Amino acid sequence: MNTIINNLGECIIDSPLVNIFPSKKSFFVSDGQRVIYNCYINNDCDDDNHDINGFEAAGPREKIYFDPAQTCSAIVTCGGLSPGLNNVIRSIVMESYYRYKVKSILGIRFGYSGLNPKNNYNPMQLTPQIVRDIHLDGGTILGSSRGGVEDMELLVDRIEELGINILYAIGGDGTIKGALKLADIIKKRRSKISIIGIPKTIDNDISYIQRTFGFESAVAKAVDAIYSAHIEAEGAQNGIGLVKLMGRHSGFIAANAALAMNDVNYLLVPEVRFDLYGENGLFAHLKERLKRRSHAVICVAEGAGQEHLVKDKPKEYDASGNPVLEDIGNFLKDKINDYFKKEKIKINLKYIDPSYMIRSTPANSNDAIFCTMLGQYAVHAGMAGKTSMIIGLWNNVYTHVPMELVISESKQIDPNSRFWYNIMAATGQPVDMTNKESTVS
Repeated sequence: MNTIINNLGECIIDSPLVNIFPSKKSFFVSDGQRVIYNCYINNDCDDDNHDINGFEAAGPREKIYFDPAQTCSAIVTCGGLSPGLNNVIRSIVMESYYRYKVKSILGIRFGYSGLNPKNNYNPMQLTPQIVRDIHLDGGTILGSSRGGVEDMELLVDRIEELGINILYAIGGDGTIKGALKLADIIKKRRSKISIIGIPKTIDNDISYIQRTFGFESAVAKAVDAIYSAHIEAEGAQNGIGLVKLMGRHSGFIAANAALAMNDVNYLLVPEVRFDLYGENGLFAHLKERLKRRSHAVICVAEGAGQEHLVKDKPKEYDASGNPVLEDIGNFLKDKINDYFKKEKIKINLKYIDPSYMIRSTPANSNDAIFCTMLGQYAVHAGMAGKTSMIIGLWNNVYTHVPMELVISESKQIDPNSRFWYNIMAATGQPVDMTNKESTVS
């Protein structure tokens, strides 16, 4: 297999991009960099390879741990809604019922709270007939909630009482942390119960996972919002379209939507600090943009610019333990209007927040395929007796990832990465929008 690329000749002219991006090491590529063709390492046939880092490959095992005729599986969906939840539920039920002949499949109602007997949420009996068409709808047939993990011992008691052998926990970072606590208690009790996680978050912020389900559908819906903001901005003199998208600590939805549209002029994400005022602040650049083009589109992730929102009261947390964020969207809307009023420049600002429309949308075709595969691989892992792990995707290969590794850090955009430089090229915004003597206003 010949993969050598021909060159017309020696490259001797400096690229004009050299002067744009400060981190040459992470931006530019040498001809010596290669992408591995075969991403598998077969440790079964070479003992010397066992020290090589790599994920265990997902997929059906020739020998399984649980006897299907005696197995009871359960599914729980936790946290906020995300496109594709019903798709994953359906896939788990269909694979368990038809392929492994598991007939007892329970649906836990309203997240981990449904495992607390005090809440009186009786589990649903899931069958192929019940889940037949649920993939056509957004949300989750089981309902969802945050929290419910105050007494993990009580939840394990309930799992044992229901005779559950495999629990499929579908959710994000908080869900996986809760699932790991369940697995640890189960291990201490020496119970034979498998805990398998399926990564769900539209923010795509789970580490060691190439992508999480719901993310692509969220980006597609976000693109619609940006398109509307762009049309509104172009349709007015000094029109400004301001779109707020989800992204508490990671701005992947906003970043990918901006790349998809190429109509965003200023992208604001939690990973990259920016100033509002001063000669290199957002407002100065926005003012110059309006002078040149008479319109602008700003896309901001919900966790961006939190340092600008001064709050006197103590920090609040939601049921999942996440800090409650201030509303950067409405804040920016008011500050932009105030700034241009003082500058005596008339603007026409339209603010769009499609957050809950995005979360509740059905999965698009790509996400639907992804969800089906995640559900199938989760059942393969559960029936093989795997536990304390989630189904991942790495180099487009499905993997088994330890829960401890997944929650060890949060995935974020690297401001020195080529990905961020691609966004700068698409938006045309300055690489840095901070002043030397930064002032938070």
